[in-house]
Amino acid sequence: MKNHLKERNIRDYLLFVLGINSGLRISDLLLLTIEDVNGKDRLTIREKKTGKLKDFPLSDTCKKAIREYLDFGNTSSGWLFRSKKGDRPISRIQAYRIINGAARIIGMQEAIGTHTLRKTFGYWAYKGGVDIIKIQKLLNHSAPSVTLSYIGITKDELDDVYVNLNL
Repeated sequence: MKNHLKERNIRDYLLFVLGINSGLRISDLLLLTIEDVNGKDRLTIREKKTGKLKDFPLSDTCKKAIREYLDFGNTSSGWLFRSKKGDRPISRIQAYRIINGAARIIGMQEAIGTHTLRKTFGYWAYKGGVDIIKIQKLLNHSAPSVTLSYIGITKDELDDVYVNLNL
């Protein structure tokens, strides 16, 4: 998916990379400006949904994608994911079309949208061994059970631990 987006449109590629590596909601991603990310090692935003301040380091993958985007000629100030008109960011609907369209082109049949980016972040953090409490805090969920359900971890998968551990 990354390769397809990168070949098609560097802005859309950056949207995908930041989405899966930050866990931000699409409403927060779309409000990012070039000034928010240009030359920065950290991202500091106020979440639109919760009003909470969120401050976190950008991964090397994110920083590289940002540099590539800015090197492509997108160095002026303004919206990071600006629309063709330039005076505003792309809409949530347009962001959905970008992500869903790319998924369809590469042959994914599952329901894929902008929220999938956030869920992907949580899922791969969990699969990588990050404690569910940490993921809960990163995603601002109320309880670990909410986070597990959110990232698609089922009771059957948790039950498998008991069945397969056999110490």
